[in-house]
Amino acid sequence: MLNKTIIRKAVLASGLMISALSFNAAVKAEEQPLDKVAAIVNSGVVLESEVQALVDQVKQRAQDEGQALPSDNALRTQAMEKLITDSLMMQLGERMGVQISDAQLDETIKNIARENGFNNIVDFRMQILNSGLQWDSYREDVRKELITGEVRRASVRRRVSITTQEIDNLVSMMQQQTNADIEYNLGHILIAFPDDPNQEDLVAAKERADKVVDLLKNGSDFKKIAIASSSAPTALEGGDLGWRGINEMPTLFAELVDGKDSGDIFGPVRTGLGFNIIKILDIRGKQKVEVQEVKSRHILIKPSIILSEEKAEQMLLDMLAKIEAGEADFDTLARENSEGPTATRGGDLGWADPESYDPAFKNALATLDVDEYHKPFRSSFGWHLVQLTGRRTLDATDTNNSNRAYQLIYNRKFGVESVRWMKEIRDEAYIEIMDEGNSD
Repeated sequence: MLNKTIIRKAVLASGLMISALSFNAAVKAEEQPLDKVAAIVNSGVVLESEVQALVDQVKQRAQDEGQALPSDNALRTQAMEKLITDSLMMQLGERMGVQISDAQLDETIKNIARENGFNNIVDFRMQILNSGLQWDSYREDVRKELITGEVRRASVRRRVSITTQEIDNLVSMMQQQTNADIEYNLGHILIAFPDDPNQEDLVAAKERADKVVDLLKNGSDFKKIAIASSSAPTALEGGDLGWRGINEMPTLFAELVDGKDSGDIFGPVRTGLGFNIIKILDIRGKQKVEVQEVKSRHILIKPSIILSEEKAEQMLLDMLAKIEAGEADFDTLARENSEGPTATRGGDLGWADPESYDPAFKNALATLDVDEYHKPFRSSFGWHLVQLTGRRTLDATDTNNSNRAYQLIYNRKFGVESVRWMKEIRDEAYIEIMDEGNSD
């Protein structure tokens, strides 16, 4: 293992270079404050300006929503935690070779604009600017979210295993349920304790959790307390887990809230990560949701030490040219060349919810008409040549379906494993939070 002192000196040196650049700019603009290293994260840094920018975003969102916030110190701590996590994920993404091209980014932002009711990117950009954000900063934030999402998916999905028996059991259970038409908006606070906690750790965490429960039962604002106290990934969102049916939430949460009323508070309940506190923020009838499934096929080429990115892309461009010229068919080329698990099926991916795909793959399919090909593009898996072969609309609330059961179980397990995985990554990392004033 690398000596931590060596890591600290090397990273601080890079941080001082940033400060020096800031200093040069400051001399020209006179009294400009220097940027500081707020935290060292393995070989990277979190800058004071990044912390402040995130704090300002949370404050602006809270103001827009009329949401009370905890103290600036508590808010800063949560912002620092998120940025440390982001830094770890981005470093891991770089090692994994996860890339988001400008074209992928543009397509994602177009989709975000459409989902928010904007017919063109110009109006959406104006909305972002009016909210106080810089457009370039917003674009890079989206790019970062795409990269960290891919890193999480690629790392966690291999930890999720689902048996046929689990699927059959859930399908059978859903067919007998009388509460399948109810959705719960849950709030979650996690009071974490370290790995292999001793009795003192457990007692201290339990005391903190009990105090949080007392505050909540005496009328304290749940989201304000969550931002101040929670160690869960949703802390800066006030612990809001969103709307979920009884089968879409972790089993422990489902057992707690089933049949209970809005406003009820549960916990603290101990799990492997800490003490959990749950509140039913609201209850409603299940909203009918229609999802569009897509059917597609693809050829996957993975770059390697001996196969460059450019060569992988060119191979697929040559294949596309042969297909369009009638000199070859997709099925044969996929069986002979694709490095994906569907190669033996001619690259056929079958029917699927596009949300389950890599963002680059999902975005590519969204631009296609049935039977149309997309020019080669890069995802976190490699280079793809894809053809959309079908679209259909389904009622996602139809639960008597093994595919739906599989997705529910997968999402439930993925959420739990994601938190565990992230904790392992944090525990293995070298992280040093700098004292203010000592990092420049």
